[in-house]
Amino acid sequence: MRLVKKNVVINGIYEAGVRYPEPANISYLWNFGFFSLICLIIQLVSGILLAMHYSAHVDLAFNSIERLVREVDYGWLLRYIHANGASFFFIVVYIHMLRGLYFGSYQKPNAMLWVSGVVIFLLLIITGFLGYVLPWGQMSYWAATVITNLVTVIPVVGEDIVIWLWGGFNVDNPTLNRFFSLHYLCPFIIVGLVGLHIIFLRENGSTNPLGVKSHVDQIPFTPYFTIKDLFSFMIFLALFFTFVFFAPNYLGHPDNYLMADSNVTPAHIVPEWYLLPFYAMLRSIPNKVLGVLALVLAIVVLAFLPFLTLAEVRSSYFRKIHKHLFWSFLAL
Repeated sequence: MRLVKKNVVINGIYEAGVRYPEPANISYLWNFGFFSLICLIIQLVSGILLAMHYSAHVDLAFNSIERLVREVDYGWLLRYIHANGASFFFIVVYIHMLRGLYFGSYQKPNAMLWVSGVVIFLLLIITGFLGYVLPWGQMSYWAATVITNLVTVIPVVGEDIVIWLWGGFNVDNPTLNRFFSLHYLCPFIIVGLVGLHIIFLRENGSTNPLGVKSHVDQIPFTPYFTIKDLFSFMIFLALFFTFVFFAPNYLGHPDNYLMADSNVTPAHIVPEWYLLPFYAMLRSIPNKVLGVLALVLAIVVLAFLPFLTLAEVRSSYFRKIHKHLFWSFLAL
């Protein structure tokens, strides 16, 4: 113990990972923040390794991935870990956010914690979209064309921004290069924001299912929550690798196994499943400007929740109307 207290680094790790007090009544739903961090690490490592084999050129991108899967040792495993990792990342992030909404974790004094989480979520969406374009399949190409065209709704400068994004007058090689560069950069920005997110979390501590201050009923992180995290982590890995090994393409789109062709439009242009709620907003509103506005507001309004909420009670356990609205929203 004397050695631990003398060394600043070891003492910091000890305080954060062993002695750190957590509310005694938090459930497994609080593990999804930890899962999000695990997914981020998986995506970072697998993404860096994938970049070593990827060619960001319209004539080579599709074939470079096919070569990776067919000829590079365990290249197929690397590709499917990254592809399914993206889907699992959004699954755990959505559950993490829904838990925060249900139990009122966004309310003060955790406002900055929630806002930083929304910014991370927005960057995740951008990173996911950029990554979806990189395989340069049919769905990748047309998704890039449709989504970037949405920027034209910005008055005066919209069309100029789209041309700048494309690097020309249509989606082509400069577009792919730019998307690859940004896709590689964004995760490192996310890592910095995650660090900030954790600092905000440590400042006020975790919330709990009852939504009350729990300073009088706390237990050390280790061994109680360490064991809990490890147990749920094993279940998470089992489920994740079930998809990787037995259903690697289940969460993808078959059209993306066709090389991008600007002369053939797919019957249905759809994004990955985790972006479907936003795509549904665009499809349900006939007016393009209003559709894009609804899409943007759906994300931005989340950041303002801590400042719009006036309720003194946090948890939906004690807010029946809030509970019914939450489940109605989820059902829709």
